[in-house]
Amino acid sequence: MLFPSLTTQPSCEGIPPLTSPLSTSTHIIDIDTLTFGNDFASLPPAHYTRLQPTPLPSPYLVAVSPHAAALIGIDAAALQSQAAIDLFTGNDIPDDAQPLSAVYSGHQFGVWAGQLGDGRAILLGDVPAAENPAASGDNNINVPHRMELQLKGAGLTPYSRMGDGRAVLRSSIREFLCSEAMAALGIPTTRALCITGSDQMVLRERPETAAVVTRMAPTFVRFGSFEHWFYNQKHDELKTLADYVLARFYPALQQAENPYKALLTEVTIRTARLMAHWQAVGFMHGVMNTDNMSILGLTLDYGPFGFMEAFDPHHICNHTDQQGRYSYARQPQIGEWNCFALGQALLPLIGTVEDVQAALRIYKPAFAEHFMDLMRAKLGLQTAHNDDAALFDHMFNIMQDSHVDFTRFFRKLGELKMTAPGEADSVRDLFLDRTAFDEWALQYAARLQAEASDDAARKLAMDAVNPKYVLRNYLAQTAIEKAEQKDFTEVARLLAVLEKPFDEQPENDHYADLPPDWANDLEVSCSS
Repeated sequence: MLFPSLTTQPSCEGIPPLTSPLSTSTHIIDIDTLTFGNDFASLPPAHYTRLQPTPLPSPYLVAVSPHAAALIGIDAAALQSQAAIDLFTGNDIPDDAQPLSAVYSGHQFGVWAGQLGDGRAILLGDVPAAENPAASGDNNINVPHRMELQLKGAGLTPYSRMGDGRAVLRSSIREFLCSEAMAALGIPTTRALCITGSDQMVLRERPETAAVVTRMAPTFVRFGSFEHWFYNQKHDELKTLADYVLARFYPALQQAENPYKALLTEVTIRTARLMAHWQAVGFMHGVMNTDNMSILGLTLDYGPFGFMEAFDPHHICNHTDQQGRYSYARQPQIGEWNCFALGQALLPLIGTVEDVQAALRIYKPAFAEHFMDLMRAKLGLQTAHNDDAALFDHMFNIMQDSHVDFTRFFRKLGELKMTAPGEADSVRDLFLDRTAFDEWALQYAARLQAEASDDAARKLAMDAVNPKYVLRNYLAQTAIEKAEQKDFTEVARLLAVLEKPFDEQPENDHYADLPPDWANDLEVSCSS
């Protein structure tokens, strides 16, 4: 199997039903009436540093996500006001906000890095979530009453180390677009409200203009937040943080016999399911350090990410990752490794190594169950069979041998006719070795016939889970290059396409094109 150590037959009976924090609202408020609190500031001062953002000169609006704005009841049009631009650049902070940057530590590329923290992010505070929230996607967390708003790129903090505390327009656009694209795909993620820019220059590999992306999540607490206190042998602070997370985000777990063990179990399940989501859509994070792992199981900190194109399970999307630690095929194992790191950090609270191991044992079956369910849905299979793993493995092998585009393959597979699989030219033509595809297609067709599948109904179901549009790097690069010339229309246009990834959108067919030749030279790294 593609993930041999993780595809065991699972049994997740007894896991409580999980809900989503995404919401919509018809109640619209003005920026001037947006009220801030800061629940995270209720923690002792050792967990953060209070500070003000560093203003940027003459800020302007680059992009807005209407769907993210609706999560907190704001009309996207209101974000075009100068007051909103100044607020979300960090130039004009409301009196009721309590801006701060959090401290945390972490393992980076498998090596203990010590203290890290919000080096360029400042938490403005939290605001009320939209009224009448409705579940959407599969985010597996309780619907929040409040959402934190964080300014990424807002200036120096005590945790900036050798950095300048700024984000550049290039990286801000990538994070903004991918956050919203992942949400539209139904994948647990932080959200991006807007981007503001400035002509102030920032030096990276080359001089670039500064920008701020406003990120949203119920909380930005991460695995490294707990590691920080464990490795500093400050168990009182560790307990304070764990109790805060339990009370705010996992209140039902407080009634468990061992709430901290229950917390580790729940976070492990969510992380496993998140990894399954990533693999099923071909998403690669690129920097799966423990300080980039959300305690809510959200996709967090978009840097050198990528969506799989020519299928290669060993593909590395991060040019900085010379050893391939965070390659596509290794993401599930690294997710488990990171859960073990969290388990180590929670050991003083959980009590025994045996209890920690028992909590972590759920990872493999949780991943396997969700991944197999997602793959069956992608192939339009309605029932589970013992030979499904072999069918999927064979599929991935022929995809790899012919370097088949990941997104296109699954989208076009819905066109295959059960009684004539060899005539599915649109998908067959993706393969260099058509004979290999024909052999697999016969097995797949037999599997469909065994459950009396209906071609038309199956195609509708498959199109609902196999996106036509994903954020390919060349699409992001095109939008970035135009934005660097002060033309932000392509960012907005691309966002609108990615918000409806499963729709045909014939007028936008070119956004589903294979990468042009020049895209072969694109590289993304930790500075991206």
